[in-house]
Amino acid sequence: MGKIIVAGIGPGDANDITPAVIAALNEAYAVVGYKYYFQFIAPYLRADCQCIDTGMRRERERASQAFELASEGKTVVVVSSGDAGIYGMAPLVYEMAQRVGTPVEVTTLPGISAFQKAAALLGAPIGHDLCTISLSDLLTPWAVIERRIRAAAQGDFVVAVYNPRSQGRYWQLHRLRELMLCHRQGTTPVGFVRQAGREEQAVELTTLEAFDPDAVDMFTVVLIGNSQTYVAGGKMITPRGYYHSDDESRREKIGQDIMTQSFRTIEGELRRHDWPLGHKWALLHAIHTTADFDMENILNTGHQAVEQLYQKVAEGRLKTIVTDVTMVASGIRKGALARLGIEAKCYLADERATALADKEGITRTQAGIRIAVADHPDALFAFGNAPTALMELCRLVRSGQARPAGIIAAPVGFVHVEESKHMVKPFTHIPTIIVEGRKGGSSLAATLCNAILTFDDAAQLMPGRDL
Repeated sequence: MGKIIVAGIGPGDANDITPAVIAALNEAYAVVGYKYYFQFIAPYLRADCQCIDTGMRRERERASQAFELASEGKTVVVVSSGDAGIYGMAPLVYEMAQRVGTPVEVTTLPGISAFQKAAALLGAPIGHDLCTISLSDLLTPWAVIERRIRAAAQGDFVVAVYNPRSQGRYWQLHRLRELMLCHRQGTTPVGFVRQAGREEQAVELTTLEAFDPDAVDMFTVVLIGNSQTYVAGGKMITPRGYYHSDDESRREKIGQDIMTQSFRTIEGELRRHDWPLGHKWALLHAIHTTADFDMENILNTGHQAVEQLYQKVAEGRLKTIVTDVTMVASGIRKGALARLGIEAKCYLADERATALADKEGITRTQAGIRIAVADHPDALFAFGNAPTALMELCRLVRSGQARPAGIIAAPVGFVHVEESKHMVKPFTHIPTIIVEGRKGGSSLAATLCNAILTFDDAAQLMPGRDL
């Protein structure tokens, strides 16, 4: 009885064919495969070797012929480009062997896959967890392919894309890019290689945002980086983390790394992924602090409130943050305040506030806001506890005594809480961040302040500065 050897012949460069595959080709009575590949293996075949081709999309006929010849005692090599086990002939040959119950011996010889060759040409983009996805829907329903794309994007895998485009398959790669952008930054590196290892080879490096799916064809492999992939020296690199474990400065940033991972997890679980950057940055902070995804429904950042307030910080026009209670001031990052030259103040314990509260019969937080407005009428005011204090600020704004740089309205509770937030909304000339309804809290108000102070980190989704 003969045997079948299923061999991967690599992407097309003679130097990429393994010695084991060359030895198998040397002994083959017949080679079965798509005729395009015969040109790459001709030098290794015996003069009397038969080369059998059944044409495109007739893989089952090829496998059947291989079994017929092997059953006659012949050694048959079934060839696939790249690795025969990756979108190649190996699975079909093994399936057929099981179905027909043949005694023919089947073995597999691995080859260098097209994505491995493409990766080597691009640098080191597959240095960590990766997956391969074929966009060909001839044998796999598109709904299944799309589900796999979503999973790969959410799982932060490096993705190698096979069969990205053909004459009839023109839109699928556009859809993959769209899905990837729901979970990855537009700056994510993308590399694509056409005809890897062959004379027509072309290597391109771009970003997910700039990537043009129409620039590739069926002979192209596309590699999309993960959240850690970067470009240096014209090469695409996905680190594995060796420097993270050895670098002392990185050890000091463990908290920042954890926060970055948390933000990326939250981003992947958002119901909507096309939020404006300022709103998304505030939203990620809010959910990270509360673990409450209802924030996606109740956080209101007005018209680019985060962007406007950060601009005032960057230009030195916002120098003071006034809070209703000390817990809010305590939660604002001291490193950020020092770096930006901003002072966070709470007047709750101010003797003047105590005296005013006793005299006027109002709450101390309410009295504290009156005094704060007298000292700092143009501050950013952040409320995480006391609705009466927020209502007092609204009264002072309407009377012209206060002209806040911005308002963070996040008091929590059941009495006057919702009303106090509604009172802020008519101030359309003031950048406002409002947590609608009863929810809020000191930690939430503080983290929204931190989102403003670190907005320049938002585009890279790198939170945790000044921890």
